[in-house]
Amino acid sequence: MHRENIEKAVFKCLENSSLSMDNIDAIAVTVKPGLLISLEIGVKYAKYLSKIYKKPLIPIHHMEAHALAARMFQDIQLPFLTLLISGGNCLLAFVKEIDNFLLLGDTMDNSPGEVLDKAARRMKLRNLPEYSGMAGGRAIEVAAKNAVNPFLFDFPLPLNRNRDCNFSFSGLQDAFLRHLLHKEKYHNIMGDEIIPEVNELCAAFQLAMAEHIAHRTERAIKYCEITNLFRGDVKNIVVSGGVACNDFIFKSIECIGNKYGCKVFRPPPKLCTDNGVMIAWNALEKLKHKSDSVNEPIEINPTAPLGLPLAQGVILTWDSSRLRASVRSSGFNDRRKIFAAMLE
Repeated sequence: MHRENIEKAVFKCLENSSLSMDNIDAIAVTVKPGLLISLEIGVKYAKYLSKIYKKPLIPIHHMEAHALAARMFQDIQLPFLTLLISGGNCLLAFVKEIDNFLLLGDTMDNSPGEVLDKAARRMKLRNLPEYSGMAGGRAIEVAAKNAVNPFLFDFPLPLNRNRDCNFSFSGLQDAFLRHLLHKEKYHNIMGDEIIPEVNELCAAFQLAMAEHIAHRTERAIKYCEITNLFRGDVKNIVVSGGVACNDFIFKSIECIGNKYGCKVFRPPPKLCTDNGVMIAWNALEKLKHKSDSVNEPIEINPTAPLGLPLAQGVILTWDSSRLRASVRSSGFNDRRKIFAAMLE
């Protein structure tokens, strides 16, 4: 499908913009990370266009593009902390420069978007007319707003004692399934029937996801403060990726950010998900800042990490008593109160 439609998509885009290849200064192409076949098709066609029209070719890291997309619309100074949450990723990184990233934490198993979509399918939300036309994560967000008691189901806080900024969603996924199976057995649910407490389960599950993501983000903020990564009083957080469209999860990050004097940003919803605009913008940023990566060889890497891995450094820094005490004093109960207030 990619191979059959890529040329149509490119020239339709030019037509809609009233441009031709003569108006194009350079060609940007995603080389990492991603599905191998998709990357190969994109790179092969980009090389063809570059050769035929004699345009420079700029390699782009998919996740770097997500992190920088919000700068297209808002004045976000470097450096900043970024939280990238999607159907394929969940990570925290510090953006020092346009092409200089420090990876503070990554998912150890699943991604939040994947978990939300699977949960929505398992609850059979599409069988309800009000949610039938929505993606899984969006359906859970809307259903959660209709909950009478969002605290009906209890969920654990994953990795509460881990001294890093990594994520894990498998435990939440297992807890969700246990709650659902218990209610299905209790109500003798058959076939396409849905448990009466589906809205409450959506709300509790979304709350648990938000708490976990906010908890790890809080640790990252404190790490950046203790290690003086932030530049003076300028403390910015950029949230991007498909799950950043979830207003509840985004507001939870805003709450944590406000607590530490951070401004929290995200791109417009249509640019949170994968899109070509962010790839083009990343190329513009690289050209503007005369990045050395502009001249890098075009090499595909489907599993490329984002920046220099610093997870071990986060753990070592966490061993300092000042950092442990600062986060212990603002622990799980405080965050739960914040999120509870958001639901009122």
